[in-house]
Amino acid sequence: MFDALPPLSPTPPTSLAGYGWTAELDELFAPLAEAGLVPGRLARVDRGRAEVLVADPDGGEVRTVRADTRPVGSAETIENPCTGDWVALDPAAAPLPEVRALLPRRTAIIRKSAAKASEGQVLAANIDTVLIAVSLAVEPDLGRVERFVALAWESGAQPLVALTKADLVDDAEFIREDVERVVPGVAVLVVSAGTGDGLDVLRACLGGTTALIGQSGAGKSTLTNALTGAQVMVVQQTRDADQKGRHTTTTRELFALPGGGVLIDTPGLRGVGLYGGEGLAQAFAEIEELGARCRFDDCSHSTEPGCAVRAALADGTLPQRRMDSYLRLQRENAWIASRTDARLAAQRARLWKQRAKGARDRVRP
Repeated sequence: MFDALPPLSPTPPTSLAGYGWTAELDELFAPLAEAGLVPGRLARVDRGRAEVLVADPDGGEVRTVRADTRPVGSAETIENPCTGDWVALDPAAAPLPEVRALLPRRTAIIRKSAAKASEGQVLAANIDTVLIAVSLAVEPDLGRVERFVALAWESGAQPLVALTKADLVDDAEFIREDVERVVPGVAVLVVSAGTGDGLDVLRACLGGTTALIGQSGAGKSTLTNALTGAQVMVVQQTRDADQKGRHTTTTRELFALPGGGVLIDTPGLRGVGLYGGEGLAQAFAEIEELGARCRFDDCSHSTEPGCAVRAALADGTLPQRRMDSYLRLQRENAWIASRTDARLAAQRARLWKQRAKGARDRVRP
């Protein structure tokens, strides 16, 4: 029925359950199965085409097939198919099988689109863990780490920070303590894909579907190869002058992990714009807790008496850098929300104008 592609990894799971398929998804898919569609998971999406993991109807083993995603394309970018999506595939369509429907997403990493500030871009869907790679080859930017963690919390998945290239520094544990202080509720691990140090602990923390994100040059491709046990990603050297990386990964790809579960590698992110606000409260949980102790429920933490946040800043309990980062991200979220509201209002206005014009045309003699 399908023209299969080579396997994505040397030891792929033998059923869709190994890629995250559940009994709940089986029940949800039942009406689509009655229509002759088959379930699959998007392993890679690129310009209207996708590599889809499907169970072979003859033997039940998982195969990778090429498919057309254009039937479910949308003008709203966050609704377009993305790596990690569960889909309903029409195997009889020609010349390629076609994706006919996307199943509802449990979780998704959505960042502000680099092209249009009021739109979001989905980096990975249906994930359980967001693994944030931070290189120790340069001093970590704590503000950027906070952004990545807020983005991860926003997805609905559990963040996990991996400080990579630990073999290049002598004070990795001290740096880990600094990073740990700005990511409450998040584990921070020190690893080296080159020497293998810390990889066993990292593997033990991964389960289900993990999305790997980080800046270019953070060692994501090398880490992906180490975790999958195969050279599935091309690795490029960082620039010696500034340790900045080149874009090795250009699309999001899903790989099976030898110990179970799957990993979605993503392109390096130069900009980390948030698209929403719920993750901010978890990323800055200690500030939210202090805010709950303020005398006034609507305290702005600027001039009001009885402000627990200002008191913590005054006695050094809350670092000023941390507060500045929190306020900066709050302002960005408010700006994105206003731009998004304006865009949606404009879309509604255009729709009403089109409907009104259509109605006038219908009643003209």
